[in-house]
Amino acid sequence: MAVGVAREHRSILIVAAAVLPVVVCAALSPFRASVATATDVLVLVLFVVAFAATGDRLAGVVTALSSAAWFDFFLTKPYGRFTITDSEDVEATVLLVLIGLAVTEVALWGRRQQAGASRRAGYLDGALRIAEIVAARHESPAKVMKLVADEIVEVLAISRCRFVAGPVYDSRLGILDHDGNVTRGGHPVKVERDGLPTDEETALLVIREGQVVGHFVLTSAAEVSRPSLEQRRVAVLLADQVAAVVDRPAS
Repeated sequence: MAVGVAREHRSILIVAAAVLPVVVCAALSPFRASVATATDVLVLVLFVVAFAATGDRLAGVVTALSSAAWFDFFLTKPYGRFTITDSEDVEATVLLVLIGLAVTEVALWGRRQQAGASRRAGYLDGALRIAEIVAARHESPAKVMKLVADEIVEVLAISRCRFVAGPVYDSRLGILDHDGNVTRGGHPVKVERDGLPTDEETALLVIREGQVVGHFVLTSAAEVSRPSLEQRRVAVLLADQVAAVVDRPAS
């Protein structure tokens, strides 16, 4: 249901992106003799910015192209035709498209940066929360391991995660090492390109005083997960918290 609603809202957004420039250009057409072409272009760019700010690239592109087309139809000579005879109007139309596309990409870049900053803050909050729980020693080791496993699932966007005491004995498992790199059978895995292995699980080592005291088994079989190096290092940081409670008696 949520997916259907999201698609419906996106469809409405795209339709509005195509139709609104028609309305705006038609509204400006009675004043085309007294309003400078540059002013018309700036008004249309404002609408492109508004749609680009939604974070939907297609909406921004559709607004830019629709604005250029209807700017040509309503606001350049010969009026009422998709034809331009004045070279300055041609330049204005081309600039309108280019500015619209550029603004769309800048807006999307800004939203990605903001989303990335929010994710990083969330990762840090999760790691600090786990560290506080471990330091307080109020939770049993099993509870801490479950909390860390849940946090790792969130950070790496994987299906499941569980803790196993002791070193890794299954040679088929990939290994997520302390640097955030993943190897499988001694060969590096390009996680950003290929994702974490889906046919076999991956082990995230828990190390204390240079010794492997356990490992988290990561499962990403439901769908391919491509966590960044930053995300993988956060997962390592979370796993490190468990090293302090392995073999600790329950309180």
